[in-house]
Amino acid sequence: MKKYILFDHDGVLVDTEFWYFKAGERALAEIGVTLDLDQYLRDMSQAVGTWAQARVAGVDEPTIDRQRKVRDAYYQEYLRTEAIEIDGVVDTLAELSQHVRMAIVTTAKRTDFELIHEKRNITKFMEFVLVRDDYTLSKPHPEPYLTGLERFGAGKAETLVVEDSARGLKSVVAAGIDCAVVHNAFTQTQDFSQATYRIKTLAELKNLILN
Repeated sequence: MKKYILFDHDGVLVDTEFWYFKAGERALAEIGVTLDLDQYLRDMSQAVGTWAQARVAGVDEPTIDRQRKVRDAYYQEYLRTEAIEIDGVVDTLAELSQHVRMAIVTTAKRTDFELIHEKRNITKFMEFVLVRDDYTLSKPHPEPYLTGLERFGAGKAETLVVEDSARGLKSVVAAGIDCAVVHNAFTQTQDFSQATYRIKTLAELKNLILN
């Protein structure tokens, strides 16, 4: 039986992946660059994301730095105005909290994370949250999840990670931890062949945890 769960955040607990893409698409459109979704998803799995396509298009770094701030502002606008809840998440966390200890390990910036959770009931089930500011090397490097293990004082064999992206899965595999990949329509075409489990919703975690 697993005693600990480390959750990825975006796409697992809140439905934000698409809006992050849309914010980048909007910011690049302002400088005449079309953000191709398929290429974005491939780039995202390598942790290069939005700006790789801008560089290929010949956009200089000062312009990228400027548009990155524009993207961030658009993203926060979407976080305030769009429906990003995932049905059943809070109920599932409430049930799981009776059996395991839980935390979040995310690449989200602290400002975005705090904005998302101003009026939501997710973090109350978590012992701690690690955001991008809390570690040096981002996913797909194993450091984020190894840091989560260290914070818990947990062993790899007694921990399960829940992810939705190939980049996140690579981080978990490199850390040597079992991973359940939850279905996310935005990332469903990515390679999850190394996942320990594939699940459609978080509600399926209870069966994994208690077996």
